[in-house]
Amino acid sequence: MNRFQQSDALKRLPEQFFANLVQKIQPYYEAGYDMINLGQGNPDQPTPDHIVKTLQNSAANPVHHKYPPFRGHAFLKKAIADFYKREYDVDLDPEKEVSVLFGAKAGLVEISQCFLNQGDIALVPDPGYPDYESGIAYADAIQHNMPLKKENDFLPDYASIPEKTLDQAKLMFLNYPNNPTAAIATEAFFEETIDLAEKNDICVVHDFAYGSIGYDGHKPISFLQAKGAKKVGIEMYTLSKTFNMAGWRIGFALGNEKVIEAINLLQDHYYCGMFGGLQEAAAKALNGPQDCVQDLRALYEERRNAFIPKLQENGFEVVSPKGSFFAWIPVPDGFTSESYSDFLMEEAHVIVAPGNGFGESGEGFVRVGLLCEKERLIEAAERMINVKRR
Repeated sequence: MNRFQQSDALKRLPEQFFANLVQKIQPYYEAGYDMINLGQGNPDQPTPDHIVKTLQNSAANPVHHKYPPFRGHAFLKKAIADFYKREYDVDLDPEKEVSVLFGAKAGLVEISQCFLNQGDIALVPDPGYPDYESGIAYADAIQHNMPLKKENDFLPDYASIPEKTLDQAKLMFLNYPNNPTAAIATEAFFEETIDLAEKNDICVVHDFAYGSIGYDGHKPISFLQAKGAKKVGIEMYTLSKTFNMAGWRIGFALGNEKVIEAINLLQDHYYCGMFGGLQEAAAKALNGPQDCVQDLRALYEERRNAFIPKLQENGFEVVSPKGSFFAWIPVPDGFTSESYSDFLMEEAHVIVAPGNGFGESGEGFVRVGLLCEKERLIEAAERMINVKRR
């Protein structure tokens, strides 16, 4: 007798891309090689002290030792709304247009459970963040990929989507600044998106995880800044990248109140609310000193400016990132994404993420994270150049 069979929903889930990458590189560490890991999106800087101290102090408050409100403390939702007003001049009703998330990753999976039934279609950027697919698969829905091509500045071409697909589509995922391509969106593109969504009754989910990281004086724009955005969808934001709080698991969804209510309803059944001390720390991050955010952006730009030109000067046809902390690098002739990733791991002891792990259109690229000290990035570039010349 074969007991404890997994549910069909679990069997539909794709392989966890990043977990597999970690497993693949572990033997090199165990063998003692000096590996430079540029393959993951894990911020390498600590959380700012004022945020940490807020959690330390609030953890001792007995008020937070009880169950918190299911849908988050009012003070945190107000802090989120104030942050968006200050940073993007977007007005939000804290009670109706804000949902507290246990990390944006959770929200990006949950949204498919909120709005997709079996056989429904979700439009997904290709390449894109792998967990969009996870939520769609769990809902037993259908994923329609929107290729992001270099010649279109890594923006989807809506004219190429069949009318029948648009008729059946219920959700659309977008992500700018983009992971993995490091592209940015324009206001005109968001306006085009809103028009398409309104005509076809599609809920837009904009993943704004890298919203604080733009280069050359450019501040990435929020989807909610575009006129009519709240009519057709939401934006998801996370504290992971902006404040180096990846391990804290705090994010939020913002926008259309019907969509926010659906997320809140689902989470009412999953969770009993986020620990109040975490909520106090999140509020401090959002409305406390912001010089740490500016310093972090400058740090990533300094790393970009050290790493990318060195590759460009030595025959790598890589476009300098406009946002995020990633670089999207074409592989040399004769390689696939996977074989080049393996080659760099074996020959240069540099770890990168193969582009095909983010979707079919990611083939021919690898993703590099600017997530170690500048000197190590320069060394990684030198190693890549040296093995390229062999």
